[in-house]
Amino acid sequence: MAISMRSTISTRATSGFSGRRVAAVPKASHVCRARAGNWLPGSDAPAWLPEDLPGNYGFDPLSLGKDPASLKRFTESEVIHGRWAMLGVAGSLAVELLGYGNWYDAPLWAVNGGKATWFGIDVPFDLNTLLAFEFVAMAAAEGQRGDAGGVVYPGGAFDPLGFAKDASKSGELKLKEVKNGRLAMVAFLGFVAQHAATGKGPIAALGEHLSNPWGANFATNGISIPFV
Repeated sequence: MAISMRSTISTRATSGFSGRRVAAVPKASHVCRARAGNWLPGSDAPAWLPEDLPGNYGFDPLSLGKDPASLKRFTESEVIHGRWAMLGVAGSLAVELLGYGNWYDAPLWAVNGGKATWFGIDVPFDLNTLLAFEFVAMAAAEGQRGDAGGVVYPGGAFDPLGFAKDASKSGELKLKEVKNGRLAMVAFLGFVAQHAATGKGPIAALGEHLSNPWGANFATNGISIPFV
């Protein structure tokens, strides 16, 4: 009797699966995925670079960021240099677009004598006065930043439009700033190399290239590729 009941229960329990395919149990495996945004696809991201670090693409081949204090200083320095580079690129393009010379000739007054100008307006200060003013202003700004713990995103009066108030967007804005800062640093390096090769500013060189793309480019300036 007991055997008959067990047979009946077993038959009913398995009849529901009759004719149906049962999915195979997945086997344990290791899946290697490249980190999103990794500068070298397939490489391991350094463990000492925080995932939430703005602009972190896992690039630290010399392991310069292993020391937390050094990493903090490097990230702050990159943001500050990027901001200066963005201002420099914007200013270099603006003065040339408006017809006030080019970025290379702008500081020559300090070497050759003369007066500083700002968009064609004479600045009523000599070089020593300007240097003293710049020293005091920069020292005051760096002192304030140092008192705040060396922060590069102070907020408050330095965020008049309130961009940092929305936490969901602040990370995206920080990433955009780092990207644009890096691009600006590379761009200004290009300005320097371009002037060394052609003696022209970026706008003049761009206009010459657009008017004659095959005759005016890096391969024909006689400097970038010496043997051409």
